[in-house]
Amino acid sequence: MSSHALLSASSSHRWLNCPPSARLCESYEDKGSGYAAEGTDAHSLCEFKLKSVLGVEAKDPTERLLYYSEEMEDCANGYASYVLELVEARKQTCADPVVLIEQRVNFSRWVENGFGTADCIIITDGTLRVIDYKNGLGVLVEAENNPQMMLYALGALEIFDGIYDIDTVSMTIYQPRRSNVSTFTLSKDDLYQWAEDTLKPAAELAYAGGGDYKCGDWCQFCKAKHDCRKRAEYNLELAKFDFQLPPLLTDEDVEEILGRVDELVSWANDIKDYALQTAVGGKEWHGWKLVEGRSNRKYTDEVVVAETVTAAGFDPYERKVLGITAMTSLLGKKRFEEVLGGYIEKPQGKPTLVPESDKRPAINTAKQDFNDYEEDK
Repeated sequence: MSSHALLSASSSHRWLNCPPSARLCESYEDKGSGYAAEGTDAHSLCEFKLKSVLGVEAKDPTERLLYYSEEMEDCANGYASYVLELVEARKQTCADPVVLIEQRVNFSRWVENGFGTADCIIITDGTLRVIDYKNGLGVLVEAENNPQMMLYALGALEIFDGIYDIDTVSMTIYQPRRSNVSTFTLSKDDLYQWAEDTLKPAAELAYAGGGDYKCGDWCQFCKAKHDCRKRAEYNLELAKFDFQLPPLLTDEDVEEILGRVDELVSWANDIKDYALQTAVGGKEWHGWKLVEGRSNRKYTDEVVVAETVTAAGFDPYERKVLGITAMTSLLGKKRFEEVLGGYIEKPQGKPTLVPESDKRPAINTAKQDFNDYEEDK
């Protein structure tokens, strides 16, 4: 069996929404990425830290981690502390909580050859808890109705539902680099209902290569995103507006464009990147050519430069205060707060227009402030 399932839990958001993408992606090479490699290192460190705080013998992987950093150390320690707190809290009502780390799970009852690895599973008091560490910084991952987490939970139930009296399933995303701890809870029966009504039919379609192509936020992690015709058609629909600017567009036009423009920009950038990489590989695009981009001058040897300038009677160094991230690494988080906590401020962020589903509270506009003032008079 391959180490990478065709219908993996990690790609389930994509193949559940766009079933034929599963077979389509089979024809593309898995090139990997630095982000994925960094995530693998982070998970190895998290596993070691968690086993250590739970008293399980484990080998420290730090020396062989290519992407190890002080930030990764802090994140792994935070993850281990979070899980330990959960376990200790459960011990108040359960004498012997079951804790499994990097547990292999199988959900092939609903998904052909469906398997994966859950970062942490805790079973106590009729509740099955699944915790997943996310190392990503770019995309905020929510636990609510997260299919990857639901698949891990189903796989865990396959192992433990007949052994323990489980009635509730709790799924938590721990994403420290986004200060995000998100938990979603539902009944075991509701999870099984979703598996039969939604998961199984979509998985059967995806495995057979059937179903309709559909575009959405899941496209960003699709191997075929650069040359998918459906994605091109979807994004080029905005061309019907002939790139007019307000006020020639109606409010409804603007609202429709707002809901699509980020995906359009992402798609356009993917096309540009695809064309560039294939051109570097030797492909010729009619009407286009490869040229050398702009670059900045740099020293060939900074040590020699500093010594030479010093010998000439000048000071080659500039002096400035370390940035907050670098200073935190220097002092450590606790010491940083003790020494510099009173000297840190967070200015108000620049206004950003986001969908109503965004969890951040809306800010008051000048018009709202005026209306509030009039009401108070």
